[in-house]
Amino acid sequence: MDLIITMHELIEEPHWRAVDLGKPIPDSPHAVSVCLPTWQDNIGYEENDPRVMSRLSTGYPRFVYNSLCQRLFARAKEQFAEAGQACLVFPNGRTAERCAQYLHDATNETIRIESLATHDAHTMIFQEQYADVAKSYWQHTGEGISSRHAKACLTNSDAIDATNAKAAIKSRLAKSMDVDAKNVFLYPNGMNAIFTLHRALQSLFPKRKSAQFGFPYVDTLKIQQKLSPGVYFYPQGGREEIRQLAGVVKRERLSAVYTEFPSNPLLISPDLAALSELSRRHDFPLILDDTIATSVNVDLMEVADVVCTSLTKFFSGVGDVTGGACVLNESSPFYAELFRWLTADFEDLMWCENAITLNNNSKEFGFRVARINNTAEKLADFLNEHPKIERVYYPKFQTPEQYNAFRKPQGGYGGVMSWTFKDEIDNAPRFYDALRVCKGPNLGTNYSLACPYTILAHYNEISFARSCGVSPFLIRFSVGLEEASDLIGRIEEALNIL
Repeated sequence: MDLIITMHELIEEPHWRAVDLGKPIPDSPHAVSVCLPTWQDNIGYEENDPRVMSRLSTGYPRFVYNSLCQRLFARAKEQFAEAGQACLVFPNGRTAERCAQYLHDATNETIRIESLATHDAHTMIFQEQYADVAKSYWQHTGEGISSRHAKACLTNSDAIDATNAKAAIKSRLAKSMDVDAKNVFLYPNGMNAIFTLHRALQSLFPKRKSAQFGFPYVDTLKIQQKLSPGVYFYPQGGREEIRQLAGVVKRERLSAVYTEFPSNPLLISPDLAALSELSRRHDFPLILDDTIATSVNVDLMEVADVVCTSLTKFFSGVGDVTGGACVLNESSPFYAELFRWLTADFEDLMWCENAITLNNNSKEFGFRVARINNTAEKLADFLNEHPKIERVYYPKFQTPEQYNAFRKPQGGYGGVMSWTFKDEIDNAPRFYDALRVCKGPNLGTNYSLACPYTILAHYNEISFARSCGVSPFLIRFSVGLEEASDLIGRIEEALNIL
């Protein structure tokens, strides 16, 4: 297949050596991952070590400002800012205003917004001392300008008609999920899809708290903690916590319950039947994130009011573009309200060139996921029997009956797994440094990708992660299109040095 050939270089010659530190993954100015080849490099990244930071050419775009975005910030600063001020650029005025309100609420400072007079981009001008607060909004909400949009602003190049590309993306996703394409709403990244839905639910059900069921990807929880009246958090995602949640919803109404299926990085599949029964009895929406499993493998529309998904991951596969979607269940009791709100609020923030790239990348979505499923299961079985592995986190081994209840007839267990080691303090860093696959943030790529997940996602809250059952030495692994024997051989080679 063409996409296997396209990814040949990163499969055969992955970025994994110490000399690869800072290289974009893939080799694109719009890459959404960057090589962090050693355990210490990941720690250095989290601690802003100049040795590491000076080598970074890019990074995950909600966490690291792309160089094209930085150039646009600099131009805006030169044009609009005064001494001691900084600028961030957003895709339109409304996104800039939302960030300005967030920053004002946090600092009580007056924030200024100016139009760049090109491609609807707007800049927010603020005091440099609040740069970290502003960046937290950029990270949690996914509302910042994309690298391709920034490039168009810098070069004053014309926008391209992406109407057909966006329609094709919606149609492809709708077909995979067996819904009408009108119920697919596209966003610039997966976190922005979740954030927009969160805004909808806060508008429809003001002053209500939400609940996060299961240990989630970091920013899903941060949005609820920082941008809502409060959140009930159930990190284990098991039956006892369903009973606890049942006690809460008996005494107060929630705006929603959010959960991942399965969770990232522990690959636990919650009891969706029980959660769905609670949602109907106590009148709250159940919001599911299927990014890890994908709609190729599971059908969640029977129980979800809304499915959110990151199109940056398996749907794209290449790792050079971001995207996200909210998909509404037409049989949900909340459908009419949510459809009206999302339709009225909709801002087409997926930049045209991103849509065209995403459409081209996703044409073999189903084929790629099916192949990855097969390889991943073989790898998980191998690791599960290996004497140096303490535990493998994978849907086949983690709550399999709950995953299989929603697994499609031809579906698999997905391409993501995590594991811990015996003698993990010594063995995890040694294994990671020796592993011959691409190493950096992101998942769902056509080439395998590994990272020390807890270090990257929770470095400043290690104790919190550990209390939720997530080891600081956990390796998260996303399987690509390598041959199973080749990939297992690379893993075994790294294990053999332990």
